[in-house]
Amino acid sequence: MIYADHAATTRLSPKALEAMRPWLEEEYANPSTLYSFSRNARRAVSEAREKIASAIGANADEIYFTSGGTEADNWALKSIAFRQPNQRGRIITSAVEHHAILNTCAFLERIGFEVTYLPVDRHGIVSCKDLADALIKGTVLVSVMTANNELGTIEPIAELAEAARQYNVLFHTDAVQAVGHIPVNVEKLGVDLLSASAHKFNGPKGIGFLYIRKGTAIEAFIHGGGQEKGMRSGTENIAGIVGMAAALEEHLETMIEDAVQCERLRAKLIDLLRKAGLDFVINSGESHIPGSLSISFRGAEGEMLLHRLDLMGIAIAVGSACNAKETKLSHVIQAIQIPEEYRNGTVRITLGADNDDRQIEEIASGLNRIFAR
Repeated sequence: MIYADHAATTRLSPKALEAMRPWLEEEYANPSTLYSFSRNARRAVSEAREKIASAIGANADEIYFTSGGTEADNWALKSIAFRQPNQRGRIITSAVEHHAILNTCAFLERIGFEVTYLPVDRHGIVSCKDLADALIKGTVLVSVMTANNELGTIEPIAELAEAARQYNVLFHTDAVQAVGHIPVNVEKLGVDLLSASAHKFNGPKGIGFLYIRKGTAIEAFIHGGGQEKGMRSGTENIAGIVGMAAALEEHLETMIEDAVQCERLRAKLIDLLRKAGLDFVINSGESHIPGSLSISFRGAEGEMLLHRLDLMGIAIAVGSACNAKETKLSHVIQAIQIPEEYRNGTVRITLGADNDDRQIEEIASGLNRIFAR
């Protein structure tokens, strides 16, 4: 199989698996217990928290472990919202966010909050002017993703967060597609909350984290035994936490060379498709996650392309894998206003460090054979 859907998930790193192994076998203590057997577990969680905090320029006490990016997004939005008197207030987000944000906003609208959905340009970029114009009294939170999961486009988060700060409004970013792939520093970005998920950077599934800037007033999300300083109760997933830290540390070591390789392969794929005479438009912005390509073919059906490539042993995506059961046109594709004759032929190809030139040639050849028929 040729796997070209790294935005959906990634293979577990052997280093991460090796780091996890002791916590799945002999080191099975609950870190919240008081006897000496649990000391190693507590230390492992603490060390992992330090590593993850260092990776994004945060302090260890600002990192809270979650079950993944979806939970972290829910926690950020709902907890800020629920602190508002009489459950009233205004939230600003973009029209191209992940459904973890959009569906949470829809829920908050149903219980009395007002939500403004900012438009985007042809490549999915949110305008700082549009945000500044939307920021009015009563706004309690702005949430804009660092990089789009369908397009790969990177948003101007530092500028957007600065605009929110001018109005003393908290800023959250869903950085699930960004952490581990591009430099992410919470101080440079100026964000108050940031979500991430391990399985996007070769860590295990079912673990992620929420960065909460020190001093940010936020409600506990899960009540119970008081883990994570009473903010997110539940026995810690030690193996997942350790594996996430190991995978992120490994990604940071190879980030530059991986980015160069993925961009080279992306450029090669585009060149091969052009030489084949295929008619397409590229949707990803100039500033994008390395190796990420959203591409729309004239007069085609994205789902048809996916299934025919799948029969050739090539895995790509139509849109977000988190919304795979819906065959209707993606909200992201609708928002960026692709020309009608190309719109339905949109697919997402996201490359990783394990892809090579031969695979790129096979993807291009597969697409060429489909259109030749």
